[in-house]
Amino acid sequence: MTQQSEILLIGSANKAFSTLAGQFKTTGKDVVIIDTVDAAKKRLSDGLPGLVIISVDTMPEPFDLVRELAFLYRGLPVLVAAERGSVHEASEAIAQGASDYILLPIDSEIVKGLVNNYVSATIDPELGRGRHLITGDPKMLKLLTQVRRVAQSRATVLVQGESGTGKELIARYIHQVSDRAEKSFVALNCAALPENLLESELFGHIKGAFTGATGDRKGKFLQANGGTIFLDEISEMSLKLQAKLLRVLQEGEVDPVGGRKPVQVDVRVIASTNRELKSYAEEGHFREDLFYRLNVFPVQLPPLRVRTKDVILLAEHFRRRFTKEFGRNDIPFSNQALAALEAAPWPGNVRELENVVQRALLMAESKAITPEDLMIDPAPAGAAPSTLIDAGGTGVDQIQMPLGTTVREMEEILIRHTLNEVDGNRTRAAEMLGISIRTLRNKLNEYASRVSATA
Repeated sequence: MTQQSEILLIGSANKAFSTLAGQFKTTGKDVVIIDTVDAAKKRLSDGLPGLVIISVDTMPEPFDLVRELAFLYRGLPVLVAAERGSVHEASEAIAQGASDYILLPIDSEIVKGLVNNYVSATIDPELGRGRHLITGDPKMLKLLTQVRRVAQSRATVLVQGESGTGKELIARYIHQVSDRAEKSFVALNCAALPENLLESELFGHIKGAFTGATGDRKGKFLQANGGTIFLDEISEMSLKLQAKLLRVLQEGEVDPVGGRKPVQVDVRVIASTNRELKSYAEEGHFREDLFYRLNVFPVQLPPLRVRTKDVILLAEHFRRRFTKEFGRNDIPFSNQALAALEAAPWPGNVRELENVVQRALLMAESKAITPEDLMIDPAPAGAAPSTLIDAGGTGVDQIQMPLGTTVREMEEILIRHTLNEVDGNRTRAAEMLGISIRTLRNKLNEYASRVSATA
């Protein structure tokens, strides 16, 4: 399978191209030269390289190929190389979607610069608030290749995965590599609002539709018109709203609350959930017809614990980012810290890893980050024995607590752990704990008042 660190040269292996290949190989990258368009397309269909360079001198209709690759694989760096170039040719290459135009032969330092600029583990540039998709995992790279293809269509996408695996990041990536990238990306957490407010947020309302509706309001679908809407925690939407959403997907129109006629919209829908939605629908908690409408292209994000190659890649990325944010001198991970990072199970996935690295940089006092700075070590020898309790009735998600923990303390730990696992969704947490939402609210108020009394 093609790797992200690979460089694909498309053109005849003449002296200039062979020299360029050799220069790239000295940087430690895998280099492949392919001299036909069909062979190049087949290679790309197996997985995307980190960089493509097309020879304008030896390939027929090179700019048509540039345009096609730029369209099919938005975000893939495509460069054009020429031995005898011109300003007109360079302008044409850029106009057709090339990332850069280079004249051969080039200096080895420029080659290193191209590698630094275009070939790395970062799959895409900025995805909002400084976030990036970073992976070296073969399965993730294959998944992203598939995502690039579906991004050019209008197909709905259902992203499923554990909390903290990056479902919104994947949604933003799909939007950015699609032909809707210049339009709006609008995200909404379906678990964050009660049903009546969620309906207005999604579909909008007109003046006087309900008490407090003092003016017309565009819903999220109209705000995303021409672009993409991301519906996070779709499984928490009520059955009534699911029916309205199904109509949007079927008819391409929304009914504002209090409106007299539907409004046409052109929106790409991406939904996500940390549930196994098919089973949830079969149990009657989610409309099966809506599930199949959303599940046109399913994306199952793997947890971090099975993406072993990515733990250090991501940790280094977060370390560099927080070092810059905190204005600290560069503090590397010690070998022991790297080993601890690789050995950790990461139940909170990428989000947990990000928090651990941020905390470590705040705690670190030596010239390198130690395992103690990470604060993810197991209990030291001689500590009070502990026991494991099943937090969710699955026999998988477990909490470790010292013996001697009181029942009240165990209750609070269990409730807070469950809330953390569902990203603060109280309705979902109450359901998992087998208590009412009112009981959960009262418990949280009790804990808060106890903290205030001791402060």
